[in-house]
Amino acid sequence: MTMDQKSLSETDHLLTATRIRSLANQLNIHPTKKLGQNFMIDPGTVRRIVSLAAVNDCDQILEVGPGLGSLTLGLLETGASVTAIEIDPSLAQQLPRTVQLLQPNHRSNFHLVLADALRITPDNLQQSGLDLSRPFKLVANLPYNVAVPIFLTLLQKCPTLQFATVLVQDEVADRLSAQPGSKMYGVPSVKLAWYGKADKAGKVGRSVFWPSPNVDSALVSFQRYDAPLDTDGCRDLTFQLIDEAFSQRRKTLRASLKKSISADQIESAGYDSSLRGEKLTVNDFMNLAHEIINSK
Repeated sequence: MTMDQKSLSETDHLLTATRIRSLANQLNIHPTKKLGQNFMIDPGTVRRIVSLAAVNDCDQILEVGPGLGSLTLGLLETGASVTAIEIDPSLAQQLPRTVQLLQPNHRSNFHLVLADALRITPDNLQQSGLDLSRPFKLVANLPYNVAVPIFLTLLQKCPTLQFATVLVQDEVADRLSAQPGSKMYGVPSVKLAWYGKADKAGKVGRSVFWPSPNVDSALVSFQRYDAPLDTDGCRDLTFQLIDEAFSQRRKTLRASLKKSISADQIESAGYDSSLRGEKLTVNDFMNLAHEIINSK
């Protein structure tokens, strides 16, 4: 069955499992692990995500990896302005047609960028219709194989990205929201904490995806700090220390950071050099970066 107007009028304006498979067959699309593609086939889950993100008609939304448009349509249904970044040319070509067919009243609110989200620039987003002078939200089923770098890259490049609700692997959700001292706490936890506060917001079953992934999924809610931590340009050095501290997480700060800061400097900054990186907050790493800068 093709996705024609007659078949679409039988239900509402979101993609169902039947429509997803029909579209994929028409386009000869086979979801690939390389691009982290798992298409959402459950309208109820789509609306759950949109509700959790508190999307309304005043919002600007950035979506990464829209795929065949399941979440896109749910976002547009609210009247919000949606800018979607898609890396797959075949999917990008089809998506505006799907929007026109299922959400024709909101077609003018939809903007598409054919690009790699890891290489997107603020100018690309601005030209596509996203007003970066105003706050916006990231709401996305992120490609699982590159979810963390995409999230951190967008936060770095876009200071007006104020809120996010993202669907990621369950283990990644645990890492993004982990607190110091926990076994899941690591580089993603600390770097995300540089920008704001992340919380795990619930699990999502495997059956709502096609193809069904081999891992559980979960939602992460994020809110950016009102005031940035990086007021003196020490972000890069702080992130370098974070990477070094967790490169071998069983090592002490004295051992893992020895290329960048001495044990005496660590102690001078007020920290026990025998601690491991997993005990430090992002502010602690920033304080060590300041110690290095001030000692020069």
